[in-house]
Amino acid sequence: MSKLEVISGKKPLDGKIALVAGATRGGGRGIAIELGAAGATVYCTGRTTRERQSEYGRPETIEETAELVTAAGGKGIAVAVDHLVSAEVAALVERIRGEAGRLDILVNDIWGGEYLAEWDKPVWEHDLDRGLRMMRLAIDTHLITAHHALKLMIEHPSGLLVEVTDGTAEYNETHYRLSPFYDLCKTAITRLAWAHGKDLEKVGGTSVSITPGWMRSEIMLETFGVTEANWRDATEREPHFVISETPHFVGRAIAALAADPDRARFNTQSLSSAGLAKIYEFDDLDGSRPDCWRYLKEVQEAGKPADATGYR
Repeated sequence: MSKLEVISGKKPLDGKIALVAGATRGGGRGIAIELGAAGATVYCTGRTTRERQSEYGRPETIEETAELVTAAGGKGIAVAVDHLVSAEVAALVERIRGEAGRLDILVNDIWGGEYLAEWDKPVWEHDLDRGLRMMRLAIDTHLITAHHALKLMIEHPSGLLVEVTDGTAEYNETHYRLSPFYDLCKTAITRLAWAHGKDLEKVGGTSVSITPGWMRSEIMLETFGVTEANWRDATEREPHFVISETPHFVGRAIAALAADPDRARFNTQSLSSAGLAKIYEFDDLDGSRPDCWRYLKEVQEAGKPADATGYR
């Protein structure tokens, strides 16, 4: 696990109940594992199980994620949920209420749009059905889940909502994210976290948005034809991939934030894995601290040769 302090054998999130919505793969899986490593019980939701695949058609399952959470030292519980279906999310929350009696951490990591975005196409060229489907998967799911889950979370003080997106508010404000639909999906989540924070601060809760950097998800590794073991080989094709990070890095960021009794100071803010690593002093799996968003502006967009020295 990260450098979160363990006192007298007690992990920092022992006794905490977390829901990672969208935990099948990628950042959701990394987040669930690291919350488990910090001692939490983690409900891991998604659409792909060992019996049924989602439209992604990928092999990763929520059962695997839950097992990895347990192996890391927490308790993983897999629950098949389509977060576009309000009744399924309501049933999930009632199950958590019945089994755990509380919800301390909600991570909205639901996405599902990797195969729907059409890059560098204006709205009049982008397939409309694909674009609107992307928005439903990225925005409606978060609102539906927050509607049901926050009712349980606010029954106890100091709950934490984390909305996962792509790009900090500062970066996205000045950068077009290559598709009007993708751009809206990712900037909307930052605003959602801000809005939820305004409501949650009235009842003692905290809401933030968080972004990983260039994340080495299963899909990203597959795209480059590498594995986590030899990911640096991908820099021959894309030299700036040298700044990439594992899904565990953002997971450790959220685990550190959840364990901080003073986390309310971040309410409504847009955070990043690299930014929280500086504050809480945790590393990625290789012992480095990749600072992707600073690297993009200062190296890649400045036209400099790929070199992560000083950025990880």
